[in-house]
Amino acid sequence: MHIHILGICGTFMGGIALLARASGHRVTGCDANVYPPMSSQLEAEGIGLIEGYAADQVELKPDLFVVGNAISRGNPLLEAILDQGLPYVSGPQWLAEKVLRDKWVLAVAGTHGKTTTSSLLAWILEHAGLNPGFLIGGVPQDFGVSARLTSSPFFVIEADEYDTAFCDKRSKFVHYRARTAILNNLEFDHADIFSDLAAIETQFHHFVRILPKSGLIVANGHEASLMRVVQRGCWTPVEWFGVAVGWQLGDEAGDGACSVSLAGEEIGCLRLPLAGAHNRANALAALAAARHAGVTPAVSLEALARFGGVRRRLEVRGERRGVTVYDDFAHHPTAIAATIQGLRQRMNGGRILAVLEPRSNTMKLGVMKAQLPGSLEAADLSFCYAANLGWDAAEVLAPLGARARVFEDLDRLVGAVAAAAQAGDHVLVMSNGGFGGIHEKLLARLAAR
Repeated sequence: MHIHILGICGTFMGGIALLARASGHRVTGCDANVYPPMSSQLEAEGIGLIEGYAADQVELKPDLFVVGNAISRGNPLLEAILDQGLPYVSGPQWLAEKVLRDKWVLAVAGTHGKTTTSSLLAWILEHAGLNPGFLIGGVPQDFGVSARLTSSPFFVIEADEYDTAFCDKRSKFVHYRARTAILNNLEFDHADIFSDLAAIETQFHHFVRILPKSGLIVANGHEASLMRVVQRGCWTPVEWFGVAVGWQLGDEAGDGACSVSLAGEEIGCLRLPLAGAHNRANALAALAAARHAGVTPAVSLEALARFGGVRRRLEVRGERRGVTVYDDFAHHPTAIAATIQGLRQRMNGGRILAVLEPRSNTMKLGVMKAQLPGSLEAADLSFCYAANLGWDAAEVLAPLGARARVFEDLDRLVGAVAAAAQAGDHVLVMSNGGFGGIHEKLLARLAAR
């Protein structure tokens, strides 16, 4: 079968393309911006890519068009597909019908930590010899790809609450028919499609309603929002983490290790290469979910100690003149604060220079702008790229005083960061996009000083 994918260079749809190719289909696709690393990953698999959404792509005559959720009415190719009555389906629906139907699906949902937790869970199952398939919104270093298809009954998926497609406004995760579900956390986000937190809680409850009695929910016991979701009706066993009645971590020791207990009984010691309390919580959730799939906590703890990390999650992009440049996907205030805290724990001296692009739809709308100064408080200096924002970033960040600077020109921002950085400093770049290749530009400017 020939499948043509609209929006193929997005992380999720690119993963769909890789899974379709591994299933034996001929795969082509298009996107508004065809660029690495996803374009390189797809081309290496023999997947043909087209720049743009020209209507004449219908002449490729694929058997099926798979439509990503970035595609809206008015898109010329989508309009041609609809006008000509050509067969199409959303990415999540195709995945559910063609890949997940006979799998034990382990789904990781939540506002934050989905990619890291999915990667941790897939790595535990791999270490245990279960050879899982997966589709993750990032690239785990231990696998080198964001998606793979195997003969294993186990499949780990990052379960996004964002809507499915132009034709299906349910959250993606309702399609996946999960058996094991992690509910990591739940805050307000995606202000472009959700009116408030209650609307997102309703989608999470739709997800909970379709989980089987033989399944398991692993949920964050510190989240009142998740408590409300479960209290609306739940027919699946729940194991809470982060609280004494469920899975819990002890205090971190000097060597970074901490004890793991279940219902007050200590069962092992967690040694995680990732920094930050949020990552230890992610690991605890992954351990609990893996146990449901038959992996003992001892094996999981052994795997977690060897975890290689995830690209774009405090990933070191290079060092020049004693200045280290990191890349991170953080774009929500809670994630920004947690990422800065995690880097601070990892460091051995030096300052943190936070470089932020408020690029997500929620951030562009300014819904979370009041929380930004607090989320950046722990950074020594902050630099904000404010091009194309609908609000005054300089005014919002004024509480940080001289520690925050705002730029609408990327080259000027790069120059200012490079001029401010000193040997021993850590430059933390945070964006959910490519940020104009800022990492390479910063490293080049630092080297040329």
